[in-house]
Amino acid sequence: MRRVSRVVTTALAAFTLAAVSPGAAHALPYADAPPPAPATATGDSDDGLPEGWRLAGDGGGKELVWDSPEAVPMGDARVEFYSGDRLLGRPVAAQDRQSFRLPLHGTRLGEAKELRVLAGGRRLDEAGNGQRQDARRPASPTLPGKPFPEAPVDPGKPGSYRTATGDYTLKSVRLPGFPEPVEMQAKVVGPVDAPGERPLALFLHGRHYTCYGAGDGEGGGWPCTGGTKPVPSQDGYLRTQKLLASQGYVTVSVAANGINGQDHLAEDGGAQARSSLVRLHLAQWADWAKDRSGAPAAVRAIAPADLSRVLLVGHSRGGEGVNRAALDSLSRPPADQDGYRGPVRWKIRGNVLIGPTIFGQNPVPDVPSATILPGCDGDVSDLQGEIYVDGTRGVSRGDALHSAVYMVGANHNFFNSEWTPGQAKAPATDDFGSEEPDPVCTPGTKTRLTAPQQQKAGATYIAAAARLFVAGDDRVRPLLDGSGRRAPSAGPAQVLTHAVGAGRTAAFLPKPSTKVEGGRVCAQVDPDAARSCLPPRTNGASPHFAGWEASPEPGRDAVAMRWSRSGTPVRVTPARPVSLAGAKELALRVIVPPNTEGTALDVGVVDSAGHRAKLGRARVDGLPGSGMTTSYWARELRVPMSAAVRAGLDLRSVRSLELTPRTGKGKAWLMDAWGWRPGTPEVKPAELPRVDIGRLKVKEGDSGVRTYHVPVSVTGKGSGQVRLFHAKPGGAGEIVSRLVTVRPGGQDIDVPVEVRGDTRYGYDVAHDAFVKAVRGAVVGSHHGGVTAQNDDPMPKVTMEPVADRVTEGKPLKWRLTLSQAVDVDIQGQISFLPVTGGAELSTLDVDPRWLENEIGEKPRPGRALSKMGQDASLYVSVPAGKKSVEVRVPTVKDDVREPDESLKAQLSVYDENWEPQAGPVFTGTVRNAS
Repeated sequence: MRRVSRVVTTALAAFTLAAVSPGAAHALPYADAPPPAPATATGDSDDGLPEGWRLAGDGGGKELVWDSPEAVPMGDARVEFYSGDRLLGRPVAAQDRQSFRLPLHGTRLGEAKELRVLAGGRRLDEAGNGQRQDARRPASPTLPGKPFPEAPVDPGKPGSYRTATGDYTLKSVRLPGFPEPVEMQAKVVGPVDAPGERPLALFLHGRHYTCYGAGDGEGGGWPCTGGTKPVPSQDGYLRTQKLLASQGYVTVSVAANGINGQDHLAEDGGAQARSSLVRLHLAQWADWAKDRSGAPAAVRAIAPADLSRVLLVGHSRGGEGVNRAALDSLSRPPADQDGYRGPVRWKIRGNVLIGPTIFGQNPVPDVPSATILPGCDGDVSDLQGEIYVDGTRGVSRGDALHSAVYMVGANHNFFNSEWTPGQAKAPATDDFGSEEPDPVCTPGTKTRLTAPQQQKAGATYIAAAARLFVAGDDRVRPLLDGSGRRAPSAGPAQVLTHAVGAGRTAAFLPKPSTKVEGGRVCAQVDPDAARSCLPPRTNGASPHFAGWEASPEPGRDAVAMRWSRSGTPVRVTPARPVSLAGAKELALRVIVPPNTEGTALDVGVVDSAGHRAKLGRARVDGLPGSGMTTSYWARELRVPMSAAVRAGLDLRSVRSLELTPRTGKGKAWLMDAWGWRPGTPEVKPAELPRVDIGRLKVKEGDSGVRTYHVPVSVTGKGSGQVRLFHAKPGGAGEIVSRLVTVRPGGQDIDVPVEVRGDTRYGYDVAHDAFVKAVRGAVVGSHHGGVTAQNDDPMPKVTMEPVADRVTEGKPLKWRLTLSQAVDVDIQGQISFLPVTGGAELSTLDVDPRWLENEIGEKPRPGRALSKMGQDASLYVSVPAGKKSVEVRVPTVKDDVREPDESLKAQLSVYDENWEPQAGPVFTGTVRNAS
């Protein structure tokens, strides 16, 4: 691999630098960044930054760079830089996925040792060894209690219909922001003998390698080139498609490699593009439902589809894509962001989300959902998909069921057979990996599922969601809503569920205004250990506390309980009494530490008159956990309300909830408590205002200050409340937030941005804002802002000889010079060309350490420099504020008499779009020393 030397920064262990905080102004390199240049000076491992970290650039172009010793696999989770527990931003990956660069501006940091790299809550940099910082967890996992009773029905049993399988390929489509067209391909499985029109289930895979076939390599670009072919990710859900088809569903799994290969260009990670692709396919199915004569053969071979009964199933980033598609089917996205402009001729009845991302944390509140959380997910390992449940609370009417399905021992990839070793056509891996055996997730442990077991369990719970959301069979609800039932077809899989919605009555939802005696209101996302629910370094250990764009993030709270003896109650009193009238049971979602057993809590309520009733005793076990799992997850506990009715409490006015521990010592966290009653109410989506943040791009100009405003679109009906985040003016990157009431067409959200002009070449500078729904509103594009585009030309580059004729053993030297100093590093690469006459310098004639460290090549077998390989280049950089740098090729002396040897090379410099621009050709000659 190519190794990159490190920049000298400072000899002090503590340092201060300017860094991007999400929402602050920051310089933007383009997404297809080249591998980083070697430093212009060398330093050792104690130069102030941890191993693998360096600084590049100056002023507005300063960057923080992390160089991984190995390529970071292409996946769904975003790579993020942190300083301690504070998110700095999301770096841009180089083409080799070994180097990651984050533009810096405005935020002051503390000690160098606090720098961390995370992806989905898992640490990637060397100091972390892939684990989270919560080593205090017990190493011996426990299974979560006795197996649940069986549900009344088993949705994993195949149906009676015969099925047919086929494919279709349509004309590729253009999507906003993507230079290359995206494929319209799909795998179709449906019943051939089912009567009438059948419900449609559409599958969308996640972000995976796009191409394979050139040797054993995998690629992430698009379109596939060089003899490679697309990875058939759309074929990976055949087992589930066949199960659903046998039960009478038409199923289609669509390809999205064209989005995966370009979603680094999208501010939202490709969510809107995936929504557009889903709706483009649905539009085709709507056409075919009306007239099947022009449909592909695979469609004509099966029963017709009923577009009024649609289930969407999304895996990884595909989960976020189908969530956005459901939203876009209820309220139109901005036309300039959308790739589908036609009418909505379908109705989404529900979503199933498998190990999904939710970067926007903007779930659709009025479309039922079931989110599968894989307990051994090594990609989206923070299990942020829990926000599809938690993030809907209080936003709309609460009629839609939102279920979390925690599957112990499941990883991320194996739900798709084309991402599973031994089943996939392309190279595939187990996404969960650890240097040391993991007691929960290493294959062969009692808790880890095999690929067939995981796929069977996944198919069963997807079929359960289809049966509840689309077919309306309430008998299957106990498998999804926290009632504690199991499906025999899921085999040995330990599957736990909890839920919100489905007509639950909101009772105790912790807020800063909640009064807690015997415990405390804690912040789910806060770098302050005194405020946070879990120590900040357990980042990712609870799906409920998944980070977003800001930390601290107001509006997300829980109740923390800790006791050292039995019998000390924790009393939770909201600002106003709540109603539990008509509730059959009180449903609580309670977290206890992983691997704990038998935590017992007496649950009671107190009405406004002071009358008290003990409802019952609940027992809860922790999930199997280790230092690499996300296991602080809430179990649903239910106690009957009958005791309160018998005691004559006024359930229309309940003042407090009392939780009394009945175990000697322990810890727990109350997420919320609800009045529960059986049944699945009909969902009628509310007409809500929709907020979308746009991106305005302006030229910076040569001088002066101009004020622009972040573009915001508010459409729909009614009014609602959102929380707006943006950089504090003059606040050195500090993020501020405020609640805003929005109305369609209004100017309620106003974020002014000042842009300063200059005449020095630099990067674009983004001034960001982001928004989250609070009540009575929905959010589409959550992130946007104003980007001040650099309008100054790159400096001219020359290459002049310093010592281009030397005796072997001495270095060849040239000076790379800019016509003027600039605010960013000017980077380029030197490629070696065949000489036009005479002997060519070989890999045996240059310093072997230099060759391996700077170019990534080994000297043997000896070969001409121009024959080293297609990607064998010398990367160079002129630091910001400097005008020149010396380029060296060190040679070695030998005892062999030989003629003069020469090299021929060409400099290419990366422009503002990170495209290499051909520069000067230069030569050098080495004379024999004998």
